[in-house]
Amino acid sequence: MLVQSTPAEQRTVLHNISWETFEALLKDTGEDRDSRFAYDGGTLEIMTPLFEHENPKIQFDRLIFALTEEIGREIKSAGSTTLKRKLARKGIEPDNCYYIQNEPRVRGKKSLNLETDPSPDLAIEIDITNSSINKFNIYAALAINELWRYDGQNLKFYQLQAGQYVECKSSIAFPLISVNEMSKFLQQSQSMGEVALLKSFRIWVREKLA
Repeated sequence: MLVQSTPAEQRTVLHNISWETFEALLKDTGEDRDSRFAYDGGTLEIMTPLFEHENPKIQFDRLIFALTEEIGREIKSAGSTTLKRKLARKGIEPDNCYYIQNEPRVRGKKSLNLETDPSPDLAIEIDITNSSINKFNIYAALAINELWRYDGQNLKFYQLQAGQYVECKSSIAFPLISVNEMSKFLQQSQSMGEVALLKSFRIWVREKLA
């Protein structure tokens, strides 16, 4: 067992964990726990997010919701829902994930099963410290078309192409925005109030649409 702790995240890594044990842990710990799981073929990482991790997560969610509202696009937020596929022996709980293109297909659903339901169109992954698990492999196996990864300083957009993530400049879900433009607002979030940031972002989106 490996335990790594920083001001942003505390990670515990367990090896030789069966799929059945993983599912039992999910059931026993419930949806209201503070930690998040990532499982890859027998290796389980348990991450407990702290303030430096959680604040960017909240900022992303607010900015994405404001963006969809301004452009008139429906969205289904799935938060840190457990995304898993037994056959792939992989599972993960993203910081945020969203149905955008596939929103009509999951509207009204009470639960998700990626064996039969579509995967979220966009996932947000915040890793202030390096994870011990290759999360790209997990997200690819779960067929998440777009991934945004933020390390506390740098934001990168990735698109799934032929089973591999390729870094890109613009978003698939939101072609209006580029990674550089979204990065600018994340940087501003460190020096300005959250309400002011959201107002500034909405004004920027409206100008882009004009």
